[in-house]
Amino acid sequence: MNASEPQFWMMIASIVIAVCFIVMATAMIAIALTVKKVTETVKRVEEKIEPLFSKVNIIGEQGKEISKQFTEISGNLSTATKYFSESAGLIREEVAELKQLVGMTTYEAKNKVALVSQTIDRTQMQVASTTDFIQEKVVVPAREIAAIMAGVRKGLEVLFAPAPKQIDRVYTDDEMFIG
Repeated sequence: MNASEPQFWMMIASIVIAVCFIVMATAMIAIALTVKKVTETVKRVEEKIEPLFSKVNIIGEQGKEISKQFTEISGNLSTATKYFSESAGLIREEVAELKQLVGMTTYEAKNKVALVSQTIDRTQMQVASTTDFIQEKVVVPAREIAAIMAGVRKGLEVLFAPAPKQIDRVYTDDEMFIG
């Protein structure tokens, strides 16, 4: 195959398209792995924070009991309980924000994967239509022109061929035998 044949260029276009598909698939895998890592990180953070919630609640209850027993320290302990409750609220807010962020990240990742999938589908359709167009508009007419030119060449060879030599003598059977 050489560069002047349409099949050569169709093969090159197919190779370029295949490389593009591989790059897009790699990008989709990288996005999926990143989303998976973020999700696992958020799950680990949630697992570590859950025991803190229970500990904060237990400390809050103990603080209330101590405040009942010691009226002198009740002001300080109620303030400490208040801070623990605020901390728990802040932690809950942070976890809620993390969940929201992970949700948004997952949503965006799904959208991007869908976009890449649509791009691959559109590219595949364009390649098919381009191949059909090239086949119809270039390859088929080129074959027809090549056949016509071959016929013209043979016709010209017949027209311009030297006249055949006349046979002036009679040959015996032995002379005509080839072999």
